[in-house]
Order: sequence, then structure tokens, then C-alpha cells
Amino acid sequence: MQLSPGDDAPYFTRQNQDGAEVTLDDYAGHRLVIYFYPRAFTPGCTTEACDFRDRHETFYAAGYEILGVSTDPVARLGEFVQEYGLPFPLLSDPDHSMAAAYGAWGTKKNYGKEYEGLIRSTIVIDEAGKVEHAWYNVKAKGHAERVAADVLAS
Repeated sequence: MQLSPGDDAPYFTRQNQDGAEVTLDDYAGHRLVIYFYPRAFTPGCTTEACDFRDRHETFYAAGYEILGVSTDPVARLGEFVQEYGLPFPLLSDPDHSMAAAYGAWGTKKNYGKEYEGLIRSTIVIDEAGKVEHAWYNVKAKGHAERVAADVLAS
């Protein structure tokens, strides 16, 4: 089920790329951009991560933190962060329950085949833990720029 503005952000506890536990409570009182991506080191996911990396100072200056989430194992996330100099945490969601709670897990189509998988999505949460914005089934290229334009304009 997809989230809409005004919904409560689903609670989560996940490990980051260093194996440290991260929860929604860690961001209480802060604005948060959570982007869900299918898999580290793939072309689209690398483009999206680097686009958020290149705009992270703009988000931070406006009071937003950034988290990336995929089903990748912790070690792979650590390699991805190191390889591309990502200045924000990536969370491992191996059982995809966080993605499902945020509406970012479901049926996908690729070359005519349907399968269950992570749907590229971005959710923005306000200081009170409410959804501000939600985008689903987005294209990787240019998405971070669109999120910045929408979020920073509001």
C-alpha cells in the first residue's frame, strides 16, 4: 500500500552500511528523504545514488537528512558507499519489510515478465514523522533533482 502526504511514517529498525542499527527515532525532529533503490552497483541505482550525493548539501542546508534503502547485504552497501563517496547512510532491508511498509515493494514488469521486487520510490518525512511527499515507480536519472525541486519549493 502506497503512502500519501499526511500518513504516519512506518517505524523501522535496520542496519546501515557499517552494521550500526538505525531507527526512525534517530531522525525525530528532523526532515528525512528516504529513497528506495533495487540494487547497489547497477547503472540506474548508481546514477540515482550519485545524484543524491551531488545534491546532498542542498538537502542538508534545507534541514533534510537522506537515507538510501535496498535489499542488499550490509557489506555490499559498505562497498557502494566507499566506491562512490556517498555522504549519507544506506540501510539494508534484506526481508524487504521496510520497503513493503513504505509501499516500495510489489509487482514489477521487465521485458514482459512480472515479478515481485523493490519499486524505485522516494518518501519525504517531516519533523513530526508524517509523510510530506511520496513518489513511486520513478526513473533513476534526474529523480534527485526533481525531489529537490519539489521539496525545496514547499
